[in-house]
Amino acid sequence: MREAYPLSPVQSYRHLFALTGPTYVLVAFLGRLPLAMSQIAALLAVSGATGSYTAGGVTAGSLAVANAVGAPVAGSLTDRLGQRPVLLVQSVLGSLGLLALALLTLGAGPGEPWWPLPVSAAVAGAFVPQIGTMARVRWRPISTTSRSTDPRVMDAAFSYEGAADEASFVLGPAVVGLIVAVAAPVTSLLVAAVLLGAFGTWFALHPTVALVGASGRRSTQERLVSPALVVLAGTQLSIGMVFGSIQTGTSVLATQAGAPGLTGLLHALLGVGSVLAGLAVVALPDSVGHVRRLRIFTSALVLLALPLLLVGSLGALSLALLGLGVAIAPSMITTFTLAERTTPVRRLGAAMTTLAATTGTGYALGAALAGRLADLGGHRPAFAVTVLATLLATTLAWSGGRAVRRVAAVVPPRPETSAAADDQQSRDVTVAAARR
Repeated sequence: MREAYPLSPVQSYRHLFALTGPTYVLVAFLGRLPLAMSQIAALLAVSGATGSYTAGGVTAGSLAVANAVGAPVAGSLTDRLGQRPVLLVQSVLGSLGLLALALLTLGAGPGEPWWPLPVSAAVAGAFVPQIGTMARVRWRPISTTSRSTDPRVMDAAFSYEGAADEASFVLGPAVVGLIVAVAAPVTSLLVAAVLLGAFGTWFALHPTVALVGASGRRSTQERLVSPALVVLAGTQLSIGMVFGSIQTGTSVLATQAGAPGLTGLLHALLGVGSVLAGLAVVALPDSVGHVRRLRIFTSALVLLALPLLLVGSLGALSLALLGLGVAIAPSMITTFTLAERTTPVRRLGAAMTTLAATTGTGYALGAALAGRLADLGGHRPAFAVTVLATLLATTLAWSGGRAVRRVAAVVPPRPETSAAADDQQSRDVTVAAARR
């Protein structure tokens, strides 16, 4: 029976976290830190060992590209086989891959061939799991254990996951920075490997994984690629370009100001506003549909990115980054929510990891394009890439909204409660175990 009054935002989060208990939330958050740490850890460790920024950049890029390629494959396998076996293999092999990269880096030196390092990084990156996307897939079956049918519970789940992803990509590089400040840079790779082995495995074995069963053979009607997914993937590609171009432009401006070490801290300001805004998305009324939200948030991206073209000091940049962050997490949260609502339930793993992969691809594309333009004209051409990326995102949101709605109309609705009592009882037992 539907509740007479919808849950407030605070009640939504309380209800959401009560479904699993704090342990699951903590494990799922810590499990995504290795991915957030690995790229910058590889860059700093390899650059420091070889004395070559090229070697560090190629190694970090190899890890990122391999992860972007491997993530949709792993996501599709989780749909077919279930999350537990896939995540277990990924966590173990990804952890071993990062350890191997650390050992090879320890043996590297200036002037020596460094080609094995990108190869090792690519192998590691291919197996590092996308814990955040897998957590998103779990929330729907977790929420069906609740007798409440308030849609704010799932809105709260996706708002939290968007904020958690942003927080991890702020905290991850910060942890690497702290480690590098007190120990050799390669230590950050070792820490990432240990975290992945511990919390990635824990997440794979957590009782909530039983709620996401293997789908086996799929019907021909359960297609992954749809016009909606193309629009949403393009939007995430654009947002990834925002991340990559901003980091490049920030690095250039900080270096010009004589404070290159502030690059990471300045980039983190983007995440601060993003996390806070992401948590607030659940407060939006149901009357504001998700397609409409995407159009509003991506339009806000354009408006908030324009001040970047005018900044000339680190103080002005700080304010601009804080402001732009307010629109980033809400845009990403809405994109992932629409993907969940327009994808057949047995293809959710592949859809979520596809969006994550396009975000990573966009990051690499934005950083490369902004870097090339920055070599020619400094930070402003780099930030011009940011503005162009936001224009692409809002263009896709406005032009592709109808396609997203059409697909949503033909995808079977998600069950809010289990149809069969014995199935509900089984879910209740699983989540009761999870809370313990």
